[in-house]
Amino acid sequence: MTGTVGEFLRVIDLAGVFGNAVLGGIVARELRMDPVGFVALAILSGLGGGLIRDTLLQHGAPIALTDYLYVITAVAGAVVAFLAPVHDRVWRLTFPVVDALALGCWAAAGAQKTLEVGLGWLAAVLLGTITAVGGGALRDLTVRRIPQIFGGNTLYATCAVAASLVVVFFTYSGHAPAGTVVGTGIGAALCLLARWRGWQLWQGLDWEYAIQRSPGKRWPRIKVRVNRRAAPSAEPPADGRSERT
Repeated sequence: MTGTVGEFLRVIDLAGVFGNAVLGGIVARELRMDPVGFVALAILSGLGGGLIRDTLLQHGAPIALTDYLYVITAVAGAVVAFLAPVHDRVWRLTFPVVDALALGCWAAAGAQKTLEVGLGWLAAVLLGTITAVGGGALRDLTVRRIPQIFGGNTLYATCAVAASLVVVFFTYSGHAPAGTVVGTGIGAALCLLARWRGWQLWQGLDWEYAIQRSPGKRWPRIKVRVNRRAAPSAEPPADGRSERT
C-alpha cells in the first residue's frame, strides 16, 4: 500500500512540475524572453516550492537535486511552452485538472514530509502550503510582479492549507498513507470547485471618516461609514495564471 501511494504521489508530483513549468514558460513567452529565460522560469515555477521546503527542513538534499527526472520534467515544460500552442481549447480543459492535482499533491507531500522529520502540525501546514504555492511566487517575483497568491483570484493557497490540515489530522490519527491520498483529493477538489464557483477570500472593508463641525457645538461630530469592498472579477485568463489566492 505504501509503495503504491508513493508511486501515485510521484506521478502526480511530476505532472504538477510539468504543468507549472509550462506556466513559467508562458510568462517567459509573454515577456519575449529567449530559451534561457524559458528554462529559468520553468524551473523556478515547477521546482521552487519543493526546493524551499527541503532547504528549510535541512533533512538531506532537495529531491529536485537528487532525482534528475524533476529537472528534466521542468525543462520539458519549458520546451512545450516555447514550441506548442498552449492557449487552445484542450489546454484550457486539461490544465485546471493538472494544476489542482499538483496543488493537492504538493501540499499533502510537503505536510507529510514535515511531520516525518519530527516537526509539529503548524510547521506541517506552513511547509505544505509553501510547497504548493512557492514556485509560482518565486516566478512572479523574478519577473517583478506581485505574486498572484496575494489575492484578487479564486482560492488557491487556501486549498493548500486545507489539504495540509487533512494530512495532519490523519497522521495524528495513525493513518498517514491514507491522509496523503485524502489530502491530495480534498485540495484538488476544493481548487476545482473554487474555479467553477468563483470563490474568493473576503477583500475586507473600506472605512470612510467625515468630521462635521456644527455652529454652537463644542465638539465636532465624527461620521463613520463602512463599505464592503467589491471583489474583482475571478474570470481566469487564457493561461490560468490568475487562480492564486
